[in-house]
Amino acid sequence: MTSTAKGKRRTSSTHQKQGGSGASSVAQVRLRPDELADLQRVMQTLDLHSLSDALREGLRLLSREAAEVAAAQQIRDFYQGALAPMPDAVPPATADELAAADEAEW
Repeated sequence: MTSTAKGKRRTSSTHQKQGGSGASSVAQVRLRPDELADLQRVMQTLDLHSLSDALREGLRLLSREAAEVAAAQQIRDFYQGALAPMPDAVPPATADELAAADEAEW
């Protein structure tokens, strides 16, 4: 008898799995060949041992970035479009410093 016949219909490609540290989820992701090649290079560079490790690290970084975007939006909302004040000991940036920052490559 299939799981659907037993009434356990799966509505997505994600399902729960019990592990040693509690419940976890298994999710499928479809990657283009170039994305998979990039992911494999990243795994080698960062010494990540599995696709799961690499994807968890990627999600951790996305979560951090989303928190930063949300914090920036909260600051903009608080100051209602006005510039946030600088601390007393910090002089305002000069036009040259701002231009240099715009040109900086990471």
